Amino acid sequence: MPTIPYELHPIAELDRPIFVIAFKGLFDMGEAATGAVDWLSMTHSGQPGAMIDPETLFDFQEVRPEVRLGVNGAREILWPANNVVWAKTEPDARDLVLLSGVEPNLRWRSFSDTLRELVDITGTELVVTLGSSLGMVPHTRSFPVAASTGDAELAERLGVGKPTYEGPTGLVGSLQHELTLHNIPSMSLRVSVPHYVPGSPSPKATAALLANLEQICGVHTDHAGLADEIRDWEARVHQALVDDEDVKAYVADLEQSADSEPEMIFDSGDGDMAAEIESFLRNRADEG
Repeated sequence: MPTIPYELHPIAELDRPIFVIAFKGLFDMGEAATGAVDWLSMTHSGQPGAMIDPETLFDFQEVRPEVRLGVNGAREILWPANNVVWAKTEPDARDLVLLSGVEPNLRWRSFSDTLRELVDITGTELVVTLGSSLGMVPHTRSFPVAASTGDAELAERLGVGKPTYEGPTGLVGSLQHELTLHNIPSMSLRVSVPHYVPGSPSPKATAALLANLEQICGVHTDHAGLADEIRDWEARVHQALVDDEDVKAYVADLEQSADSEPEMIFDSGDGDMAAEIESFLRNRADEG
């Protein structure tokens, strides 16, 4: 199957990179997933890697480009983008390949093949997709993050589940399926966002994804740097709800439920998930 045309920029030699991917759309509530990838790019000074042509991926009546006024009032058209960046991290740490994009309307299988080709070009050893969905969680508590992988050995090592969802899927589900078929290690992280706070960017959900990515993959994310944004977000939500007694009572019920449930803690044998990931990927490299 032909891949989607893309422009490849010079890419540095990367140290055992991890490819982190998120798409705006149905599975990016609160812009938490794309916000996490954008944060990683900013934290680690992401550099252009590949510009994927949007022409065959989108129905522009459904995902319309935007007109902006640029320098000196010149009009610019911003097309929906799926651009890959790369970033060097700390010495001896895994480097990053990053994609914060827009879920295409069309040609998902061809697009997945394109991403798989970029996995080969960049020497990626692990693909991690990020997502966020609405859930029955209170904004005043930590947001749960679910991890899954289609690789049975990796699932056992990390103490996470294999995907069990059945029903309509998005591009991430399609991509994860393709990666598994081609024996490319991958996993998915998905955070729950309070369903009664629709639309607004959620730095708290973004930080939850980043913290779990750091725990699992050992990649420095500087998620603590979002603390001020999280406090401001919580204050705005609190202010929006202060006069609504029904919603306040509902949130109190959610808090009680959250407090009565055990905190989601990943079980990876000796408890060091990053070490388990390293061991798993090292064994694969030795076998390859």
